[in-house]
Order: sequence, then structure tokens, then C-alpha cells
Amino acid sequence: MNHPKTLLELSGASLEPAKIDTATLVLIDMQNEYLQGPLALPDAENAVNAAIKLLSRAREVGSKIIHVFHKGREGGLFDRSAERGQAIEGLSPVADESIVEKPLPNAFADTELKSLLDETGNNDLIIIGFMTHMCVSSTARAALDHGFRVTIDAESCATRDLPDGTGGVVDAATLNQVALTELSDRFAVIARQHY
Repeated sequence: MNHPKTLLELSGASLEPAKIDTATLVLIDMQNEYLQGPLALPDAENAVNAAIKLLSRAREVGSKIIHVFHKGREGGLFDRSAERGQAIEGLSPVADESIVEKPLPNAFADTELKSLLDETGNNDLIIIGFMTHMCVSSTARAALDHGFRVTIDAESCATRDLPDGTGGVVDAATLNQVALTELSDRFAVIARQHY
């Protein structure tokens, strides 16, 4: 039996992760909502620590940085005026970094993300954030449709346990791995302990 290959491998695409100094770093939903309350992620702390290091490195080398935040209803999940809707400490935007507020999982939908990325003249994206199976995945998939090459830093992403539809639970670590594996087939290069 042959060893399975991704569609990226079969097409001869480069599997090299994007370089931090030439890519645009896109942080997805790095909000307190994922540290507390009903959406607290079991592995958020490790992902946050990795994201802080990556963001610091991107700032050091002068990378373009875009922070994407989910904007929910007032009084609900992702209420941007409440503490849980705010950026996680250590991952807040600074003056020259762009902010995008999104209403849907795909960060391109009903936002200015595409135009901000086009302004950079850069085709390489490094995407990190929460949740791997939801907003990271839908944004990476849409990025391909818009002609971008995506790298996802696996260490800077996390997700949560989900019901499996049969009375059981798919644990967060398994779901995270499956989401990254799916994306690696066609939509993104997955960087592991790279940055």
C-alpha cells in the first residue's frame, strides 16, 4: 500500500511554511471568550503562549499584522464592549496593526480583510487563533479562494470538545488534529514548532 499524500504534495506545491518576515500574520479571535465562560478551551494557555511569541517575532521583523475579532451581540458571546470580547492580554493590537471585526466564522465574509491583505501586496499568510475547526478553518479555506497561500502555526491554535452526534464527545485535542489534517490536504501548510 502506498503512503498517502496530500493534494498539495501531489500537485508539487511547496510545503515550506511561510517566512515570518515576508508574510502577513493574521490572528483570529484571540479573545478572552476562549479563556473563560462556556467557550473556554482546554488548551488555550499553550496556544496563547505560542501566539504571544509569534506575534513578538512578527513585530521584531516588521511583518504586517492583522487582528481579527469576532463581534457578537451586546450581552451575548463575543460582546466587544465586554471583557470576554476583548483581546487576550499580550495579544492586543498596537497602533500600526489593523483590526477587523467579523460577524461570521470566515474572516473574509462581510469584512475588509481582503482589501487590507491586497494592500500589503503579499500573497503569504500565517494564520493563528481560535477555534481551529471553526474560524481558523473557514478563513484558511476562503483564503485559497482569494488566491492567498496559507500557513497555519499549529502551536498557536486550539479548539474545544464537541458532541459527536451519537451521544459521545470528540475531545479537543483530537478535533484540533483532525481540523489541521483536513486543512493540510489542500488549504494550508501546517507549521509545527517552526516559529
